[in-house]
Amino acid sequence: MNTQVIVDYLSALSMNNNREWYHANKEDYKKANAEFEKLLQALIFEISKFDSSILHSNPKDLTFKIVRDTRFSHDKSPYNPAFRAHISPKGKLPVPVGYYLMIKPGNQSFLGGGLFADMFKDATTMIRDYIALNGEEWEKIIRHPDFEKYFAVQGTALKRVPAGYEKEHPQAEYLKFKSWYLEYPLKDEEVKNAEILLVKAAELFQIMKPFNDYLNKALVGFQMPAR
Repeated sequence: MNTQVIVDYLSALSMNNNREWYHANKEDYKKANAEFEKLLQALIFEISKFDSSILHSNPKDLTFKIVRDTRFSHDKSPYNPAFRAHISPKGKLPVPVGYYLMIKPGNQSFLGGGLFADMFKDATTMIRDYIALNGEEWEKIIRHPDFEKYFAVQGTALKRVPAGYEKEHPQAEYLKFKSWYLEYPLKDEEVKNAEILLVKAAELFQIMKPFNDYLNKALVGFQMPAR
């Protein structure tokens, strides 16, 4: 796997974000995408050493398109110059939560985990209820020294604790959240070295696994809304 090829292609796309350039350089896209899938396959193998639930994942089922939906956006550039993937037992679906990777030049790459989507009200309610009842377990996970070294829980949040929950609850700050996720930024130099990236990603994904496990226990029985 050659992650330099990925960074080089995405950098070029970022500077030439138009359909003419994209189609004229389709072969370069295919080469970069193939390297990204090789990286994902290697990541799956490393993650499976501590999380066997993703062992049979197919890299092609984990990736997101680079074509942007510009219908409701002020930014009309047709492509998102980033390769993204969500490694979980159900692929790129947001639930169950898994391990997220985005490669985007300009030091915008990151490793992630947890629930990024905040539009699923049932999922938000299920996680809030679980935190309300299992606050000590939550604190044990997010206060672990290894976790605190690399992560802080992020997410869109309300200004006040929502109705139905104690305002003085020990985890009141997290009950305001509508999504709960983690991000660890990656520099371009880290991304360009495939071996360093693989080792770093596997290490951090293992540290975030208890956080993902906690959310997935909260989300047992969640059904994706029908389209």
